Amino acid sequence: MFDLIRSKRAIRQFTSDPIPDEIAHTILEAGRLSGSAKNQQPWHFVAVRDRETLRALSECGAYAGHMAGAALGVVLVTEDPYHRLTVPFDLGRATQNMMLTAWSHGIGSVMATLYESTKAGDLLGVPAGYAVCWGISFGYPAVDTDRPPRTGGRRGAEDVVHWEGW
Repeated sequence: MFDLIRSKRAIRQFTSDPIPDEIAHTILEAGRLSGSAKNQQPWHFVAVRDRETLRALSECGAYAGHMAGAALGVVLVTEDPYHRLTVPFDLGRATQNMMLTAWSHGIGSVMATLYESTKAGDLLGVPAGYAVCWGISFGYPAVDTDRPPRTGGRRGAEDVVHWEGW
């Protein structure tokens, strides 16, 4: 598992190869089975494969353009994400599970913030009272991922890990 974490890259360019149903379902199950505060499971996942819908979703955020080329988009839907402090954390747990599961199958992914939440919700037919703030693009990488695990780009452990206090 640690090797998956060390090698995981944000992938924004995808091939046109579809993700097999079995793998798509496994990715979604990894999110569904995630832990959450008080087992609230504050999520719904809208899985999108339709090219036109993915293109429209890509226009719902300044940096969501990668969704247009994804083989699978997963949009995270929840009640007001800020009514409980744990909701964004729980959604992050589910997201990381899905992204690492995808990576274990050779599928890349990257997050998108859907700043035009209402537009995204309308596009997907999400009922009133739910928020649509984030999505994940999944697909087979169109870029070289056969590189050694990253050594740079992250702050060193000595800068972020504090034992027994600050």
